[in-house]
Amino acid sequence: MASPSLQRPVDGRDRPGNGRPYQAIVRDRLIESRLTPNAISVTGLVLCAIAAVLIWNEAWLLGGLAYTFGSICDALDGRYSRMSGKGSKFGAFLDSTLDRIEEGIVLVAVAAHFSRLGDEIAVAVVVVGVLASLMVSYTRARAEALGVECKVGIADRAVRVVILAAGLIFAGEELIPGLDLIEPAVYVLAGLAVFTTVQRIWHVRQELLKPAAGPEL
Repeated sequence: MASPSLQRPVDGRDRPGNGRPYQAIVRDRLIESRLTPNAISVTGLVLCAIAAVLIWNEAWLLGGLAYTFGSICDALDGRYSRMSGKGSKFGAFLDSTLDRIEEGIVLVAVAAHFSRLGDEIAVAVVVVGVLASLMVSYTRARAEALGVECKVGIADRAVRVVILAAGLIFAGEELIPGLDLIEPAVYVLAGLAVFTTVQRIWHVRQELLKPAAGPEL
């Protein structure tokens, strides 16, 4: 009697040597797994919470790395949702909500650092940065509710993540003696977020003032 391995047809789809790239193999394995976009979103939240604790204790490099990896999870969950077909309306809502929480808790830890230093201006700038970052997202959401696409602006979430992550990693002279970028990073982040909010408000106003297209004759 033939062995079970001879009775079953050989499926070489997942063999790297058959011409399929490793990326496709990994993608298919992920899709077939129990991994969900929501799990990736929650992982990003946990990493950012860890980052906030580390930053609170002024472990800047580790905090910056944790924030970076948490933000990478935020970038991946949406793509994985579309790629795997496992997305849902609640998942999209959860993703957007957790994004705001993650950015906020990390900036709260940064504000605590400035507060301990007695730097009231920097604390105020962090508050402005948090508010403006929320407004960048809010203006887009409200615009889309009105039927206006609103992806304009120079400081979307990806740009803000890069600025804040760089500031955290190179903060407190921990990585490079004499180099502390957290305060300049916060000032740049807040300024760009405010500017982007104004950009989006202006864009929506211009779009809503356009005359409606008449019926074709």
